[in-house]
Amino acid sequence: MTPVQFITHHNARFSYLEGAVQALLGGCRWIQLRMKEASDEEFLEVGRQLVPLCRAHGARLTVDDRAHLVAPLGADGVHLGRDDMPPDEARRLLGPHALIGGTANTFTDIGRLCTLGVDYIGCGPFRFTATKQRLSPLLGLDGYRRLTARMRASGMHVPLVAIGGITLADIPALMAAGVDGIAVSGAVLGAEHPAEEMRRMVHGTICCRHNQNT
Repeated sequence: MTPVQFITHHNARFSYLEGAVQALLGGCRWIQLRMKEASDEEFLEVGRQLVPLCRAHGARLTVDDRAHLVAPLGADGVHLGRDDMPPDEARRLLGPHALIGGTANTFTDIGRLCTLGVDYIGCGPFRFTATKQRLSPLLGLDGYRRLTARMRASGMHVPLVAIGGITLADIPALMAAGVDGIAVSGAVLGAEHPAEEMRRMVHGTICCRHNQNT
């Protein structure tokens, strides 16, 4: 699994599409298109520009929530929040090869998602983040350590992706806590040189995984 996912956002410098381009230029190979306040038409407009860019960079594109737009866009899958379509229903809609992820905050959430057949779990938040509304309780490093230990003890092998306010400096400790990857947004868009910041994040995450496996 690609260890770094970029979740689209926008700020005063970058639109949703421009931010995703910075992530791709920095070596990110997994983009999640999230535009919470947009209409389906606005979402499709950005998605149709982003799909060929992802293909040109060898990157996967998943969409946030809107499973019904995966096929029209030719995207690779969907990420589902706890109040979105159930993952097993999305699987029936999208087929066996779609990449389907779900959101978790507790071990109960993780167990439910594993039962419903997700391909990965976005687990967080690590710390406070302004890019997401209605935050669940913060996990911190201790939270990830507890969750990954319980997953191992229970024989759960679905990749766990940490999310929520993650910066470059957090990567070694998070990977040591047992997560399989990270999802980032604001730390990249807010950097002076976003593509270079993403490049450092990708390199750091890959190095940490390699060191853990040797």
